Amino acid sequence: MTVGISNAPATAVRREATPRAVFLVVASAVFVANLDLFIVNVALPAMGESFGSTLTSLSWVLNAYAIVFAALLVAAGRFADRVGHKPVFLAGLAVFTLASIACAASPGVAVLVTARGLQAAGAALLMPTSLALLLATTPAERRAHAVRMWASIGGIAASLGPVAGGLLVQAGWRWVFLVNVPVGVAAVAAGIRVLPARADRGRERGAFPDLLGAALLTAAIAVLALGLVKAGDWGWTDDRTLTSLAVSVLATVCFLIRSAKHPAPIVALPLFRIRAFAAASAGLTLFSVAFAAALLGAILWIQGVWGWSAVRTGFAVAPGPLVVPPIALRVGPVVTRFGA
Repeated sequence: MTVGISNAPATAVRREATPRAVFLVVASAVFVANLDLFIVNVALPAMGESFGSTLTSLSWVLNAYAIVFAALLVAAGRFADRVGHKPVFLAGLAVFTLASIACAASPGVAVLVTARGLQAAGAALLMPTSLALLLATTPAERRAHAVRMWASIGGIAASLGPVAGGLLVQAGWRWVFLVNVPVGVAAVAAGIRVLPARADRGRERGAFPDLLGAALLTAAIAVLALGLVKAGDWGWTDDRTLTSLAVSVLATVCFLIRSAKHPAPIVALPLFRIRAFAAASAGLTLFSVAFAAALLGAILWIQGVWGWSAVRTGFAVAPGPLVVPPIALRVGPVVTRFGA
């Protein structure tokens, strides 16, 4: 996606929208999209009681969102480069909001997991376009700061997610999803008015994003997650576990072959020849896996073994993510001075 921090003037779009108004709209959307990565964790026990389901089955409520979001993110950005950032952003936010209603109204786990996948698709559409719209209305000298502000929203959502989830569960777990609706409706209404209509000038007309590659990546991750999640019940040597792992490997190989040949791949494989990029990607992947596992494990342990309430659990796990926003806002000058 072409969202570089350039020195191009932003005068044309600033006549239509002020940076502050655009930031409020995109920040609201980015906040709820990130919030849904964390707010559901503390609600899982309540969902299990409501549906009579095991935590193994309910883990797909988390997996569906994370897998679909990750697989579609790059393709969504490339798609927006072709058709326009504003319409894709508004469409993504509308899909996310409607899917939130579907999540809240779900009669069972299968419907909830499907709705979570739709939520993630909407989030994947709005996340990259939100940054493009923000940069289009921000003066060149303020764009680095705008990127740091945009990035800090994820940390704020991570810290408030468990707390908000714990509070909302007291009224019923469905409110964990309904809380997105007023924010989404307000952001869509405001976005139609204030987002820059001319931010898409010079949009790309290159190759269409690799949707088959995105499907292969989604399948590879989903089947791998299935094998790992169910291995405890099936057994590591069970045919179903081994088949899941084998299909994941096959889908991954097909994805890599596809990415090497497609003009607009989901993953640009030559980037991994750059040692710094490869090392940073590996480190970020390991951190993300460890953080997600530690957060979910801590929440389930605190509620299931220690018997803490959802509210108390939310406040207990909030301090860690809470330090991310202030560090994100101040790390830029440090990196500039000492290097990454």
